Amino acid sequence: MYTAIAFLLLGLLVLIIGGEFLLKGAVGIAKKFRISSLVIGMTVVAFGTSAPEFIVSLTSVLQGHPEIAISNVVGSNIANLALVLGLTCIVFPVVVSRNTKTLDFPKMMFATLLFLVFAYDGVIERWEGMTLLVALITFIVYIVRNSIKHAHVAEDMEPAPPIRISALFLLIGLVGLYFGSDWFLNGAVNLARQLGMTEHVIGVTIVAFGTSVPELVTSIVAAMKKETDISIGNLIGSNVFNISAVVGITAIVSPVSIQNNLFNFDMYWLIGIPILLFLLMWRNKIGRLSGSLLFGTYVAYIMATLFWPL
Repeated sequence: MYTAIAFLLLGLLVLIIGGEFLLKGAVGIAKKFRISSLVIGMTVVAFGTSAPEFIVSLTSVLQGHPEIAISNVVGSNIANLALVLGLTCIVFPVVVSRNTKTLDFPKMMFATLLFLVFAYDGVIERWEGMTLLVALITFIVYIVRNSIKHAHVAEDMEPAPPIRISALFLLIGLVGLYFGSDWFLNGAVNLARQLGMTEHVIGVTIVAFGTSVPELVTSIVAAMKKETDISIGNLIGSNVFNISAVVGITAIVSPVSIQNNLFNFDMYWLIGIPILLFLLMWRNKIGRLSGSLLFGTYVAYIMATLFWPL
């Protein structure tokens, strides 16, 4: 058991470090081309912080653990909105823009519902994965074009590092994610078996929390710097990436089977928490009280998950 825990912690540490390097490299390149902070949050930052989910899920399927792959995405999306955003708002209240409520949030809900429709028959086929990926590409093209049309980059944006430095950060990040995901996944699977836990439970708790750490760090830092566009944009964008890119590309590589827990239990939380968030952010600001409510909802979800198999 101690060996499994050691691999789990070592893999998580390397995943976090790798994600940070990948994020720095991606943001550096984005700034070099003068991309706005909103677009950076919804695309580059979201993709960078979703990289651990993608690597872990893809590795899980290739190693014969599809239940961890889907549980990781489901658990991470729930953690992003309830745990990460909840803690972020407790640290520093987040202001919600009109576009977030009327454009970005509906896109996330559309991706979630499309995922559930595809998963209803118990497997996500290659063509369904391709559909999710095409929807993501359409989403990215739209927000980039919309940002260029209606927004402009702030004059005081920090200067971007040289391209070669950003490229080096990207490379280090990718290497870290590769090794970190392998160690983290092996540790999680072995620990689950030794504790008698199902792969579903370990996926939506330990694995999902571990792969959501980059979102947590990024969002809290962004909120403290009053970069609320990046903070909430990162989380919504990350959820869209988790479903459209992580599930989509994973299904393209190999069709993904869906466990019964998704429709018997997780689906209600996957839809219910975003609805709660929508109600909380309608007044244009998510304060500490609302953040505490979101965090409490996540605690309730974890407790229900741990006792549900019983």
